[in-house]
Amino acid sequence: MINDLPTPIAAYAAANACLDTDGMLASFAPDAVVRDDGGRHTGHDEIRAWINSATIAAKAVFTPEAWRKQDGHIIVEGPTAGDFPGSPIRFIFQFTLRDGAIAGLDVA
Repeated sequence: MINDLPTPIAAYAAANACLDTDGMLASFAPDAVVRDDGGRHTGHDEIRAWINSATIAAKAVFTPEAWRKQDGHIIVEGPTAGDFPGSPIRFIFQFTLRDGAIAGLDVA
């Protein structure tokens, strides 16, 4: 994992590496929105369900390899490996930060 990620994203990635649902969720603002695979997950309850189904169940660990700022967002790229068809798959995560927390995450 790269060392200079913004703090909430680094915390999310570190918790993901341990498959720690609570740690991943703690990085999100209470009203955060996650968009992934055509779905929209708003708030901690929905994001917890998304983490459990999309990440924990598949043991999916994202390894950030590069990041950049773009149009007010933080774009993070890297592979995700786990127990799912095609693993590992390269993903691009687009984070929106607000007040020291993840306010938005779009996964592509």
